[in-house]
Amino acid sequence: MLDRLTSMSVFTKVVASGSFTAAAQICGLSQTMVTKHIAALEQRLGTKLLHRTTRRLTLTDAGRRFHDACMRLLPEIEEAETDAGAGNIEPHGILRLNVPFSFGIRQIAPALSDFLAAHPQLEIELGLTDRVVDLVEEGWDMAVRIGTLAESRLIARKLAPCRNLLCASPAYLERHGMPKIMSDLSHHNCLGYTLSQRLGADRWPFGLSGETVRVSGNLRVNNGDVLVIAAEAGQGIIYQPTFLVGDSIRAGRLTAITLNHPVVEVGNVYAVFPHDRSPPAKVRALIDFLVTRFSPAPWDRDLPI
Repeated sequence: MLDRLTSMSVFTKVVASGSFTAAAQICGLSQTMVTKHIAALEQRLGTKLLHRTTRRLTLTDAGRRFHDACMRLLPEIEEAETDAGAGNIEPHGILRLNVPFSFGIRQIAPALSDFLAAHPQLEIELGLTDRVVDLVEEGWDMAVRIGTLAESRLIARKLAPCRNLLCASPAYLERHGMPKIMSDLSHHNCLGYTLSQRLGADRWPFGLSGETVRVSGNLRVNNGDVLVIAAEAGQGIIYQPTFLVGDSIRAGRLTAITLNHPVVEVGNVYAVFPHDRSPPAKVRALIDFLVTRFSPAPWDRDLPI
């Protein structure tokens, strides 16, 4: 009987290469042996995996599902064998990590240097985007998400809390006055962030009930770092997470504003990975590292409120 795992591996090579002949060359087997492996799989599964014509190969519906399973399982088996053979669970290989743009630059990038120094067999491919990526479809091992999670296909682990602050530069507040109550904001230049889950560019919520106040300003942008630069230059008031404004407040470039209603919480910072696989050692290692690195949240250190 042919080895099942070898047959699964041969099957993925056939699909990737598009032909039995090319797969045979990749696997170092004869074309006859490749055919036997595919036939053995189809017999064991009781279904056809491939439509074969003289011009092309295409997957059946069952073949597509089985191929997805093979692509998920074979790397995990290979990693398990490597770890067992090495007598340890030292993370290795390439870890594809996707993170929000500003959080990635300010918090993740500095942390990765220390992480990689501790794991010399690892390489990281870092993707920076504020778009919510599909981890499975786009081939990411894990991602960092901020806010409230709605995706049920992912397993999440909380890394740290995340909160908002209202702030402006000392120069702006000297010129225009310090707002005291929520309605005062309608008379200020409020700079809007267009991608927030909770903070609209023209309506800002406050308090546990999420009561909103209409705001307006001369700048709306889809990147928080641009808002921080504008606020430091005295352009207006911003309502942003402490991981973005914390350094500026500690340095005195921005001043935190307290109103008669508390700010709303952003939510939390999470590490997420697909639910249909056990996290590889490299993913577990990075998540554990980030939990330690971000506990307590370094961006909240020594803030006045």
